[in-house]
Amino acid sequence: MHDCIIIGAGPAGATAAYNLAKQGRSVLVIDKGRFPRYKPCGGGVSPAIADWFDFDFTPVIKTTVSSVKYTWKFGDPVEIALEDVAPMWMVKRDEFDNFLIQKAIAQGAEFKDSTEVTGINLEDQQWQVSTEDGVFTSSYLIAADGANGPTAGWLGFKSPQKVVAASLEVTTEVSEKRQNLAYFDFGSLKNGFMWSFPKQDSYSFSGAFVRDHKGKPQEIKKQLTNFADKFGVDLANSQYAESTLNLWQADSPLHSDRSLVVGEAGGIVDPLIGEGIRPAIFTGMKAAVAISAALDGDNSALANYSEVIKTEWGSNLAKAQTVAGMFFRFPKIAYKLGVKTPAAGQMMGKILCGELSYSDVAEKVTQKLKIPGFGR
Repeated sequence: MHDCIIIGAGPAGATAAYNLAKQGRSVLVIDKGRFPRYKPCGGGVSPAIADWFDFDFTPVIKTTVSSVKYTWKFGDPVEIALEDVAPMWMVKRDEFDNFLIQKAIAQGAEFKDSTEVTGINLEDQQWQVSTEDGVFTSSYLIAADGANGPTAGWLGFKSPQKVVAASLEVTTEVSEKRQNLAYFDFGSLKNGFMWSFPKQDSYSFSGAFVRDHKGKPQEIKKQLTNFADKFGVDLANSQYAESTLNLWQADSPLHSDRSLVVGEAGGIVDPLIGEGIRPAIFTGMKAAVAISAALDGDNSALANYSEVIKTEWGSNLAKAQTVAGMFFRFPKIAYKLGVKTPAAGQMMGKILCGELSYSDVAEKVTQKLKIPGFGR
């Protein structure tokens, strides 16, 4: 029997496993994918996560972004060189996720990939986790299987609000000028936005609806293809994948009896710019703290986890939802007032790089966007 079983080996699950194993806890991570596995994702990572680990991420950083270009329907551009911030990392998720789980394994965590979990059951204060390869038991359970994983639902958490997202990965030569440039376009995708992140030998074109829960995948595909065309890339070497984003629900706990939910399985994703890796890692760290405390006899540890995430990250996501609601009500005006100005562009860049939070800037943004009809 294990101290903890973690279902899902993405950034949240791998981080929880690393921290628990480092404390000498027995951990089993189970993932249905065969690692390293392809994961559709823009691959932008805030360098702020470096402060949370005692190892170097250099081996999986493909390039860094030090400038951001914003456009409205591919026109009306502004390009901002990010000042006084560490450049944002660009990674490929197959390499990044595998790197993290290998670090957890090195600390003593067990890992079963290519193994699908078919059900869970709590009996006599022990989790019974059923898989194709048999049943595994643990004292505690962490649901880390992402936006479309079943574990949170099995645990009884209510279904989150979801929005459609997609990614178009294109392997191609990346010009020197674009190696360090992130590109965000507003307006082309109604009630959403698109972004492009460079790697050494590819671009990741991504898009998501922000306010439209019924946004159609075919519209994202159409707009992402148009986005790639603007870069003049050949789509012969491309891979398109649709996904969903779970939106944060402030009134939902992230714990139940002897279990926690982390990362995007719990809606821990930025609703305005789609950032998911850094918040996922944050929840993985805090989940490890909570599980370890619970193993030591702290009966309030799991409830404290829900409160910590709500206070330290959920409040920020709620502010982001407010800003997104204001922005997408009058997006063209908001683009000119809230994005295109140099100060606003720097502010968004610092949010991307983890130097600022929405809680830091929400009041400024609200004041800037105070035009007739906003905020009502």
